[in-house]
Amino acid sequence: PGVFQQNQPIATSMLAHDFVLRGMCAVEQIVAKVGGYRGEMLHEFLTANRTELIDRCRSKVTRRPSPPGRPELEHGIPLFLDQLVKTLRVEQTAEPLQSRKVSGPAGGGNAVLSEIGETATRHGRELLQHGFTVDQVVHDYGDLCQAITDLAFERGAHIEIDEFRTLNRCLDNAIAAAVTEFSYQRETAVTAQAVHALNARLGSLAHELCKHVHTATLALQAMKAG
Repeated sequence: PGVFQQNQPIATSMLAHDFVLRGMCAVEQIVAKVGGYRGEMLHEFLTANRTELIDRCRSKVTRRPSPPGRPELEHGIPLFLDQLVKTLRVEQTAEPLQSRKVSGPAGGGNAVLSEIGETATRHGRELLQHGFTVDQVVHDYGDLCQAITDLAFERGAHIEIDEFRTLNRCLDNAIAAAVTEFSYQRETAVTAQAVHALNARLGSLAHELCKHVHTATLALQAMKAG
């Protein structure tokens, strides 16, 4: 329950949107710069450079304050990268719309079950459990976006417009799912703490009330005894 909440905090949505826009602008520059050369397809480029991309993400994370253990690299980026590759490959088949089962649809709106959405949801929950902040959740996916665009620019790799749209869709859906679950679990934890504190106060009040009632009962018995 609570895996996909529709009421996402406005500030968080703006942060995620800003980060994706900055990454996508970099992709657009690559498309414009090397648009005349086809070369390998994006899923081939990502597969061939998987280790390099993950290492670059790891390097970016080490330059930011974060809890020890780096779970976002062990459970988040590699899985997302594999799902992005899977999405791109499916879109090259005779049934490209089947890729939505992996990536989810474009444009947000009502939550739709997808592989990327499920994985990102678990990822957002794990990051909260390991003490990360919501902006670190967004940067986690932004790191991969930046790593892809930087490496593509360095290697002179060409990204087709359709591939660019797929990358954008996968990032949008992953960030939305991770941030939504992170926010939901955080609010749930805060509510649980408040309920626990209230129960503790009520328990203490009930204990004091019992003591007063007991004292009053003894006093009444003493008065009757004369």
